[in-house]
Amino acid sequence: MSASLKTLHELAAALAAGTTTSVRLVEDALARIEQHRAGGGVAYREIDAESALLAAHASDQARKAGYVPGALAGLPVSVKDLFDVQGQVSKAGSIALNNAAPASQDAVAVARLRQAGAILLGRTNMSEFAFSGLGLNPHYGTPRAPHDEARVAGGSSSGAAVSVALGMAAAALGTDTGGSIRIPSAFCGLTGFKPTAHRVPLAGALPLSSSLDSIGPLAVSVACCAAFDAAISGQTLDARPADIRGLRLYVTRDLVCDGMDEEVAQAFEASLQKLSKAGATIVPFSLRELRELPRINASGGLTAAEAWTWHRKLLQAQGTCYDHRVAQRIRRGAEQSATDYIEVLAARRRLQAVAAERLRDADAWLMPTVAIKPPLVAFVERDDEAFFETNSLVLRNPSVVNFLDGCAVSLPTGEPGIGVSVCGLRDQDARVLQISASAQLHAFV
Repeated sequence: MSASLKTLHELAAALAAGTTTSVRLVEDALARIEQHRAGGGVAYREIDAESALLAAHASDQARKAGYVPGALAGLPVSVKDLFDVQGQVSKAGSIALNNAAPASQDAVAVARLRQAGAILLGRTNMSEFAFSGLGLNPHYGTPRAPHDEARVAGGSSSGAAVSVALGMAAAALGTDTGGSIRIPSAFCGLTGFKPTAHRVPLAGALPLSSSLDSIGPLAVSVACCAAFDAAISGQTLDARPADIRGLRLYVTRDLVCDGMDEEVAQAFEASLQKLSKAGATIVPFSLRELRELPRINASGGLTAAEAWTWHRKLLQAQGTCYDHRVAQRIRRGAEQSATDYIEVLAARRRLQAVAAERLRDADAWLMPTVAIKPPLVAFVERDDEAFFETNSLVLRNPSVVNFLDGCAVSLPTGEPGIGVSVCGLRDQDARVLQISASAQLHAFV
């Protein structure tokens, strides 16, 4: 957790104490955004400065009158470009939707943020149509990792992560279909929470894969993620840190530890040692069935099939406007048969049952969030082979959790660009947050 970034609790406490105002927080964020853009930064696609300041002023007036709707009241947040915001065009990082009609109402998650009193600063840049873990965008530019601008920020919620990491938002609303919250959180030194998919309604969010899409926060700490999640899910989970002593934290070397960068392997092992020293028990276990995933998803899996269903007409009409790499991945869905799709669903159910049995006695499951450090932008832009191979490796670990319909928190290790994920199965969100909070307290300070 970066010492220079304030948590939502710290910012809310300052508002309550009267040592700052919502207007001041928004002005500070807007000033950082202006500086970022002046230096060539592209974290935001669109800024709503005037409406944000008006909302901040109203929030301050409401607070003076004794009305504070929630923990996010008066705090500036960013919104990924695929969420509907009333009166705006949701472009999802693409130019293929330039002529689309403005949204007639807010997405459910956006509406809930407003109800919680959050101040919406603007729309963040992203991988086109959320279909990449690298964060490249040929239309609006590619956000860069804050610690090394030669490297990618991760995707698809690239601008969301950079907006928080550089103090241009207190937290960010993102989506995660195969790691799109956790990858940029790891690459940008943040905490990212992918909840169980069904917990936050998808209405008003442009879909990638209806089976896998999840909505969640990118923020400074686990407690920030829990507060943000409470607003957008409508469920306040008990996210207080668990007693780390005696926790059974499971680790498999199957698939998720293959091909790790040396620095990632060292950071992961150091994290396990810190947790063990703090009193947790690290339990090795086998989940060799994960090695079947490349074969199961060889034809594009659920993501390509479901993305093709949504995109097929737009591709026909506006195909030349797409990033060709994104279009290529989506078109793989056209090659799948109904049998292929049904077989992937059956394989998913089978692996979910296997994982439930193997993890029956686990408090949580740990893995490196991403097997490699943030790659160089120049390398992944070089040619399609470099892009697709690197993208596949970056997505590999976090996508396991989506396939199992689980939940996970990516924690920054303190090593630039490297995260460790605390994972659970479906509806184990509260326990994952509790253990992540404890791990952040004891091992990831």
